[in-house]
Amino acid sequence: MFRKIIKLLLVLLLIAAVAASAWFLIKRNEPAPERVVTETSARGNIVLKALATGAIQPRKEITIKSRVSGVVEKLHISAGELVEAGALLAKITVVPDAVTLNSAQARYETAKISANNARLELNRRQTLYKQNLISKDEFDKYAFDYDIKREEETGARSNLELIRDGSNGQGGGVSNEIRSTVDGTVLDVPVKEGESVTETNNFNEGTTIASIADMTDMVFTGVVDESEVGRISEGMAVNLTIGAIENQVFPGTLEFISPKGAQTDGTVKFEIRVALGQVGSETIRAGYSANAEIVLDSRSDVVILNERALLFEEENVYVLVHEGDNQFSRVAVKTGLSDGINIEIIDGVGDGITVKVP
Repeated sequence: MFRKIIKLLLVLLLIAAVAASAWFLIKRNEPAPERVVTETSARGNIVLKALATGAIQPRKEITIKSRVSGVVEKLHISAGELVEAGALLAKITVVPDAVTLNSAQARYETAKISANNARLELNRRQTLYKQNLISKDEFDKYAFDYDIKREEETGARSNLELIRDGSNGQGGGVSNEIRSTVDGTVLDVPVKEGESVTETNNFNEGTTIASIADMTDMVFTGVVDESEVGRISEGMAVNLTIGAIENQVFPGTLEFISPKGAQTDGTVKFEIRVALGQVGSETIRAGYSANAEIVLDSRSDVVILNERALLFEEENVYVLVHEGDNQFSRVAVKTGLSDGINIEIIDGVGDGITVKVP
């Protein structure tokens, strides 16, 4: 009796396992129910924009270079200060080359000896001239020779002072004093007191003492893709958003488009420049990253629909309008301006219509 019950239970378990397997296979092979995704048309605005990324920079920024080689003796400015043209920025202690200095010293000593000899000779000739022992022409020759030797001495002394001190003491701007050439704000002072600097010449751009810019005249410089550059032109209105200043849009005007593009990461980019408009009380710093939106075209208060709900067949455009009970009918529509996500519906459906996303 007990064995019969065990056998019966095993048979029932086997039947249940077979039934479960069959049910699983049937369910797995059944087609999944169609998931219907819809979009609803609505009234709104569409703005077609060209986007450019870049940074805010001063329109006029210059670098002040050292005109002599030496060591920074004293800095008279720091970053952030306002300076005027002619303001003293730094003083350089000249460290001359030993060979050049010795050569200049020797030339000066030689010129001084020649000038002294010419002066003594002139004095002797002057005595003879007063005694009518020589002619005036001969006396004038020695006077002229003395003037030449004296000028040579003066030039040699001036050259020696320039090499040794960086100044010849004859007035005007001295070469070892670095002065600003423009009005503006000091952006950067890359040198420190005690640091060696090199002069600017035909073979070396020289050490930068300071960078100065007019911070009241700022521009945005950035790049746009070649697919959009053909649709923009100088004079267009631009909206600028600055990463460091949240929830604010600054007006600007497109004033320059580069005539030549540059290839970057496989695409051609064109440089643009935008004049920054009124910024109110905001402090705009050089180097802020920013984005520029150039308005190419716009539509206000029109019927718009997400572009993914459109069906394209040859030159015709359709939408699947919801008719109720999961039924949809195909309706031809006429489209207008698109911003890449939403598109203007000129004719075919109105606002508030639910359509199926194919």
